[in-house]
Amino acid sequence: MKPALRALAFLLQFATIGLAVAFVITRLWPDAGGWLRGDAPASADAPVAPAGSRSVGQVSYADAVAKAAPAVVSIYANKVITERQQVLYPDPVTQKLFGISVGPAYQRRQQSLGSGVIVGSDGYVLTNNHVIARSNDIQVLLSDGRFAAARLVGGDEDTDLAVLKIAATDLPTMKLTDSPTPAVGDVVLAIGNPFGFGKTVTMGVVSAVGRQLNQWTYEDFIQTDAAINVGNSGGALINAYGDLVGINTANLPQQYGAEGIGFAIPVATAKEVLDQIVAKGIVVRGWIGIEYGRVSVAANSGLPAAARGAQVYDVYPQSPAALAGLQPADIVLKFDGADILDAVDLRKREAATPPDTTVKIEGLRAGIAFEAQVTLVQRPVLNRQGQVPNP
Repeated sequence: MKPALRALAFLLQFATIGLAVAFVITRLWPDAGGWLRGDAPASADAPVAPAGSRSVGQVSYADAVAKAAPAVVSIYANKVITERQQVLYPDPVTQKLFGISVGPAYQRRQQSLGSGVIVGSDGYVLTNNHVIARSNDIQVLLSDGRFAAARLVGGDEDTDLAVLKIAATDLPTMKLTDSPTPAVGDVVLAIGNPFGFGKTVTMGVVSAVGRQLNQWTYEDFIQTDAAINVGNSGGALINAYGDLVGINTANLPQQYGAEGIGFAIPVATAKEVLDQIVAKGIVVRGWIGIEYGRVSVAANSGLPAAARGAQVYDVYPQSPAALAGLQPADIVLKFDGADILDAVDLRKREAATPPDTTVKIEGLRAGIAFEAQVTLVQRPVLNRQGQVPNP
């Protein structure tokens, strides 16, 4: 046999033996290939993401909806409005002489559409105050098809929340205490009765927290891109596990060029209002008697660009702040020893302080430090012009 053929036969025999050995090794030790390549061995103790962690997504949220939806109700609030018809004279000369004539008064019925959340087996329902404001007949449609007349227990215009009571049994409820604080990026579902279509679920994420619209006095909204339409107001905003995290309240309409910008009241705020209305019929808040907002930073003020605190815009006459000597343009830096981050922070601390409590306010007046002792009173009901109405 020629040397070249002998060499080729030797190589073929060697390759055949190598393949046979490799086959036997892989059969007896399946992980040997990864070990030879230098891969890390698989460990039985390797951590696995828990089912409830934020990093684990879900294919369906049907279980969450099934848990929460039965406690979401549709609200139909009726009110009677008295109007007078304006009559225009057909003759331009007569119209110029006598103007517009007012006809006889007539009444018409107006219905507001909204949603609500049953928060107690004894019949308490949370909704938005603007849904039922000035209504004289409120009807609640339950998930099982029953209608129930609702009684207004109390409303809070400052947070746009209201509490209703219905006389019905076997009510599904949602708890206000077991919900974790939502974080930006969490999946949320809005449940309500948009446009009267019936119970509807929309999905989105938490876009932001701590938002203000400057529409109500106390605002700490959850912003979401879950669709919130007319009729969703007062409905439930739940997380991916069916827990209530907010009460749907408002959206930015498309006429402003907005798309997917809705707002919900956090469940913590809703619980505070619910507890006080059920116990007292109203929400009691402390009040010092000033209007305030973001600190205006002038170039020569000596304050940092991101100045903390709240600047006094106006002082109500005869209010606790007026009696303590606070003045417009004062900058409040501390409230009862606590640093004030911004106007929202001051508003929360002021509201949480019981009436008849005396606190020390520290701040700056024309760049000079000052202190004042202020005894809070119960916050009065302010009119639409932000004034204390006459008794």
